[in-house]
Amino acid sequence: MTVPSPAPGRLDGGWRTFQWLWGSQALSVLGGALSGFAINIYLVQTRFALPGQHAELAAALSLILLAWGLTTILGAPLAGALADRWDRRRMMLTANALNAVLMLLGVLMLTAITPPVWLLVLFTAAEGALAALHSAAFDTSYATLVPREHLPRANGMMQTLSSGAGVIGPGLGALVIGLPALARDGGGPAWLAAQADGVPLALYLDAVTFAVAALVLRHLHIPTPLRRDAGPGRPSLARDMTYGWTFILAQPALLNLLLTFTLFNFLTVGASVLRPLLLGSTLAGDVGAHWTPSSALAAMLTTLSLGSVLGGVIISTWGGLRQRRTLGILLPMAVAGLAQALSGAAGSVLLACAALGLSGLMVPAIAAHSMSIWQSRVPLEVQGRVFSVRRLLAQFTSPLSTAAAGLVAAHLSSGAALHWAGLGVTVLAAAQLFNPALRSLDAPAPSIPPDPATT
Repeated sequence: MTVPSPAPGRLDGGWRTFQWLWGSQALSVLGGALSGFAINIYLVQTRFALPGQHAELAAALSLILLAWGLTTILGAPLAGALADRWDRRRMMLTANALNAVLMLLGVLMLTAITPPVWLLVLFTAAEGALAALHSAAFDTSYATLVPREHLPRANGMMQTLSSGAGVIGPGLGALVIGLPALARDGGGPAWLAAQADGVPLALYLDAVTFAVAALVLRHLHIPTPLRRDAGPGRPSLARDMTYGWTFILAQPALLNLLLTFTLFNFLTVGASVLRPLLLGSTLAGDVGAHWTPSSALAAMLTTLSLGSVLGGVIISTWGGLRQRRTLGILLPMAVAGLAQALSGAAGSVLLACAALGLSGLMVPAIAAHSMSIWQSRVPLEVQGRVFSVRRLLAQFTSPLSTAAAGLVAAHLSSGAALHWAGLGVTVLAAAQLFNPALRSLDAPAPSIPPDPATT
C-alpha cells in the first residue's frame, strides 16, 4: 500500500503544510548561508590573515569545500535509501536538531580554542552529512503534499529560496560579523562589544534557525509512503543504495533527461571559473575605462543572482507548464545557452550583465520543470533512492566541470570558452526537442520496474 498523490484541484491543507515547511526551510537556508559566509571570513580575516599565509588559506578553503562536497556526494545514496525506509518528517526533524547542536558546538569551538584546520574540516564534513540526510527527506516530501499540477509552483518557490539566500546571505553575514565593532563604536551591549567579531554569533543564529525549523516540523503532518516491498523479504540497505540506478536504467525517458542535465551542468557550472577571467580578456578595455575589476565582477555576479531570484518569483507566481513540461526545460535551456555565449563575446560590462541576468532568469524554470517531471514520474515510495542518483550526478559533475574550465582557460581565452560552451548548451537543447523519449515524459508513469536480482 502506498500514500496516494495529493488530489488534483484547488490548493488545500497539503499546500498550507508545504508553505510552513518551505518557510521554515527558507529560514534554515538563510542561516546556512550566514554561517558558511562567516566560516570563510574567519579563515580569511582571523585564522590566516598574514600576507605570507596565502598558501595555507587556499589549502584550508579547498579542504573545507572538499569536505562538504565529498560528504554530500558520497552520502547521497545512503541518505536516499534511508529516506525510503524512515519516517521523512522525523528524518528532517532529527537532521535539523542535530544541525542546531552542531552549530552550538561550532560556537564553542571558535570561542574556546583556536581550531586547527582538521577540526574545521571535520565540522564541515558533519554539516555535509546532515545536509545530505535532510535534502533526501525534504526533496521527497513535498510531492506528498502538493497536487501534481502545482509542483512547478512549489519547485519555483524552492528555486527562489536558494537564489535569495545567495543574494541576502553574504550581506547579512557581513552585517552580523561587524556587529561587535559597531557595538564598541556606538556604545552597544557589553557582551556584544566584548566579542572580537561576529563569527560565533553567525553560527549561533544558524543554530536558532535550525531549532525553529525543527519545532515547526514537530507540528506538521507529512505523509511517508509505505513501501510495497516492506516485510520479511525487504531488500538490504546495500541493495536499496543501488536501486535508483536500476529504476532509471529501466526508464529510457528519465535516463535521457538525466543525461541531458548532466551535459548541461558540465557545460555551465565551469562558467563560475571563467567569468572573473573575462575582466582581463574580452572586458579588459571597458573595465579599464569605466570600472574597477571588483565593481565589474560584483555587478556581473549580482545581476546573475537577481536574475535567478526574479526567475524563481515568476515560476512561483505563474505556476509553470502543466502539460508538455519538457518545453519548460528545453526552451529556457536554449535561451540560457545563448545568454552564456553572449556573455563570453560581450565587449562591455553592461552587455555581459544583461546576458548573465537573462541566463539566471532561465535557470529556475529549467530546474522547476525538471524536478516536477521527476516528482510526477517516480512513485512516492522510491523517490529517495531515485532522487539520490540525480543528486549524485549533479554534484559529481560540478567539480569535473570546474576542473575542465580551468584546463580550457589555460589554452583558450575565457570569453571563447564561455561562448562555445554556451552554444553547446543551445545545440544540446535544440537536439533534445526532437528526442521522442523526452517527448514522452508527460505520459502516465509506468509501474515500478522489478529488481533484476529478484527476477
